[in-house]
Amino acid sequence: MANEYKVQVNHLTKRFGDLLVLDDISFNVKENEFLCIVGPTGCGKTTFLNSLSKLYDITAGEILINGEPVDLKRHNIAYIFQEYSNMPWLTIRQNVEFGLRIKKLPEAEIRERSDYFLDMVGLTKFQDYYPRQLSASMLQRAAIARAFAVKPEVLLMDEPYGQLDIELRFKLEDELIRLWREVGTTVIFITHNIEEAVYLSGRILVLTNKPTKIKAEIPNDLPRPRDIADPNFVALRNQVTELIKWW
Repeated sequence: MANEYKVQVNHLTKRFGDLLVLDDISFNVKENEFLCIVGPTGCGKTTFLNSLSKLYDITAGEILINGEPVDLKRHNIAYIFQEYSNMPWLTIRQNVEFGLRIKKLPEAEIRERSDYFLDMVGLTKFQDYYPRQLSASMLQRAAIARAFAVKPEVLLMDEPYGQLDIELRFKLEDELIRLWREVGTTVIFITHNIEEAVYLSGRILVLTNKPTKIKAEIPNDLPRPRDIADPNFVALRNQVTELIKWW
């Protein structure tokens, strides 16, 4: 029988020395779900993603993908960081193709996928440029194209639009939703921006301050495309805002 959940987090605990950051956290993520995680600044949101991606060893508990412990050799995981992660010595096309070449896919498939995702994020005309020649929004588009090109089972995103202005952020959020629907990946998206969480998510996890637990799980069934001025949108944003306050 196929596992019901794509990702299972069971009693996850993470300490750094005497500092307890993640305190016995458990939740599940369904296949093709878009989950947003919000919480007070410094509560451990990035620590959770780093634990899931095996950048950190966990102190206790387990994280499963398809019912098995996370194994980066077996599970196809992509991670988009807060900072721009394009390699400056590679062109935009070479950056998008990087993960495909690591996976040693056939050259024709590498070309086909990179062509497709460069076009999807509007960077075909800039494929031979280097990162230093592009704007902040273009660099994030390139990072998104690279992540989706490998068609990940699970895509981790750590506040990828935090440094962009509002107009650019909404544009890239719309592109992200389009790509997510196209590829059918499972997305776990960390953000401190509550409006962004309501705009993107199918479900929102609200975390407490450290030591971090889950304060609430909120389903988000608002129809897409979403209107930030819609009363239901505003009500959900206000609900999450009240939950996240810790002072």
